[in-house]
Amino acid sequence: MKEFKNAVELLTLCTEKNLPISEIMRQREIILGETTAEDVDARMARVLEIMKDAAFSPIEKPVRSMGGLIGGEAKKLSLHQTSGKSICGNLLDDAITYAMATLETNASMGLIVASPTAGSAGIVPGLLLAVQKHYHFSDEQIQQALFNAGAIGYLAMRNATVAGAVGGRPGAARVFAEVCAGAVGGSRAETGMAAAMAASAVTELLSGTPKQCTYAASTVLMNMLGLVCDPVGGLVEYPCQNRNATGVANALVAAEMALAGITQLIPLDEMINVMYTVGKKLPAELRETALGGCATAPSACEACHMCN
Repeated sequence: MKEFKNAVELLTLCTEKNLPISEIMRQREIILGETTAEDVDARMARVLEIMKDAAFSPIEKPVRSMGGLIGGEAKKLSLHQTSGKSICGNLLDDAITYAMATLETNASMGLIVASPTAGSAGIVPGLLLAVQKHYHFSDEQIQQALFNAGAIGYLAMRNATVAGAVGGRPGAARVFAEVCAGAVGGSRAETGMAAAMAASAVTELLSGTPKQCTYAASTVLMNMLGLVCDPVGGLVEYPCQNRNATGVANALVAAEMALAGITQLIPLDEMINVMYTVGKKLPAELRETALGGCATAPSACEACHMCN
């Protein structure tokens, strides 16, 4: 299996091998990691296990965050859905609920999978678990889809951040913890890449082609260009949790468009480069420093007691 450095090379491998993105990434993990298929699959099964617990637990037992800014939102969404008053539809409702629940788990020092970061950890599991519930996919199918998500994250890690370039050859499981931080490119680099990963994975799950997966990922990044990273009190709580909710919605829209046959003028490789370029132009105050944006709103300062 040849290494791929960008989406063009990834799509070429998919065509040559007649394999989906997920299997190209899985085989890459086995070969470059010098390990067995059983070991790789077991590690991804553990990833899914952690994702499920982080997404489901707060719905039953809400926990207040360490900073006190969030807690109980997933439970409220779940109750609202069961009341029959929801306006989003059951699949999106579940995705939003799972995404926000995962951020509650993270903010209360629970175990999560950084996918790709802690601040965006709800988007990939939120959408995949909702799709699993409504389309009755097996755990094995969801685990395979996570390799697809890992491949998209790997492309961003390799081509859009210094850390990714230095990191060499990260595997799919590692990618979930190491792609694009907000300090490099704003929240768009975190929640944006998470949503791109989720959109691509869901597109493959629903029988989309490898190229359609890249269209979905590119659509997400285009729609989230310029999103700032402005955590109130410097904590991964607010507005991070809200942006995970909108991230799953963005991913679902992008996947729907791709599956409908809508193409993108700007291919994924170029969009990743655009994302990085835009991120570098954001002022430091809007890149995870809590010195601008929502973090400096009077109500936010009063709530976290961080501002003078």
